[in-house]
Amino acid sequence: MSAAEGGNRGKGRGKAGGASSRDTALQVLTAVEQEGAYSNLLLNGAIQKSGLTGADVGLATELVYGTISRLNTIDYFLASFVTKGLAKLQPWVRNLLRLSFYQIYYLDRIPPHAAVNEAVNIAKRRGHQGISGMVNGVLRNVLRRKSELTLPKDLPPVERIALEHSHPEWLVARWMEQYGEAAAEAICRANNEAPAVSVRVNRARISREALLERMQEAGVEAVPSGLSPDGILVRSGGNMALTPWYREGLLSVQDESSMLVGRTVRPEPGMSVLDCCAAPGGKTCHMAELMEGKGEVVSNDIHPHKAKLIEEHAQRLGLGNVRTVTGDAMKLADQFAPGSFDRLLLDAPCSGLGVIRRKPDLKWAKTPGDINEIAGVQRQLLDAVCGLVKPGGVLVYSTCTIEKAENEDMVRGFLDRHPEFVLDEEQPDGGRALAGAEARSSVGLQILPQDAHSDGFYIARLVKRH
Repeated sequence: MSAAEGGNRGKGRGKAGGASSRDTALQVLTAVEQEGAYSNLLLNGAIQKSGLTGADVGLATELVYGTISRLNTIDYFLASFVTKGLAKLQPWVRNLLRLSFYQIYYLDRIPPHAAVNEAVNIAKRRGHQGISGMVNGVLRNVLRRKSELTLPKDLPPVERIALEHSHPEWLVARWMEQYGEAAAEAICRANNEAPAVSVRVNRARISREALLERMQEAGVEAVPSGLSPDGILVRSGGNMALTPWYREGLLSVQDESSMLVGRTVRPEPGMSVLDCCAAPGGKTCHMAELMEGKGEVVSNDIHPHKAKLIEEHAQRLGLGNVRTVTGDAMKLADQFAPGSFDRLLLDAPCSGLGVIRRKPDLKWAKTPGDINEIAGVQRQLLDAVCGLVKPGGVLVYSTCTIEKAENEDMVRGFLDRHPEFVLDEEQPDGGRALAGAEARSSVGLQILPQDAHSDGFYIARLVKRH
């Protein structure tokens, strides 16, 4: 059961006349399927328009992310209840059955009959009597046979993991090849868990201990991060971006794995640092904080509106040593002279397969071709920016994916093409929490989502010879 279920025992209605949690979830799920849009963006917009508050927002969020996370398992079971086949149903009807099945099968604190009745009411409002009768019949059948809904015992490993943990078979097969069956299954299991909430302390303004004390005084359940000396894990306390601490620039919302990147760059006061693909600016600001306001972080992004967001973050945090520029990272060498920077961070565009826990749509949207295509871009970017590092300087390469083609293999290929760079003997350190991960790769640090309940991430630190 997820945290979102706790207060949602009723019908999930918004304020008088507003849409219900289930209406809102249905709207988002149908748009995701039909338009290929990102669920998080659609959900935020739909919640604002719906008038939902409190526990109803929690239920709508749970239904959207839960249904997307468990999609192919839900479809596998539903297929035997829908005579003419799921594919032949109108998209909204198919998604109504999916989100209702999700409640009946996966959420143990929502009364099953409430889930069925709400689905039938939505079907009556949106369709005709035949549709509501079909929805009623299918879901009551599911209720009757729920205890029988188990996966066959003799499935081959790829198919078993794909169905048990709801991932595409090609992705499971790929991870089994790269990490072995046990680790691949652990990745898939971890991807279906609720993501942790973590914040990074702005040490330029407050110590971690002092901020923890303030949080605990305000009734927020929070503990120090085991991965990053700058991190705090928030167990309960709502949206951290809506707190006075956020507004006052005492913290930023950032995943623990991502916090390791700024520390791996090891920027020092007075240095010149370049963040090549910087939006939304978390790593830029972290490095600027570590530099105690001295020196400069040049923060580049291709999109002007994203560069503006970085500026706003830096202002909120009181960081005067961030300079934003806008342009294609491939062309940064046209803007800056060779050897301009002591430190260079390439947090490269990637397939994002380390953050499926936060963006479950990714596992259904990506293809093997996408990984090959993005690896080509990463290769070009590394070649294009590496000349900007001073002799004796450092290049840090990072991604939020767990694909070896984009990570370890990418860095090996770069080192082969650029003998002026060597792997630093001191690679990223996640402490005891990542003890197992450190042995996983001889090139850089590959964090998997099950290692410390943080995002899947890769970080490698490379030094340019004198």
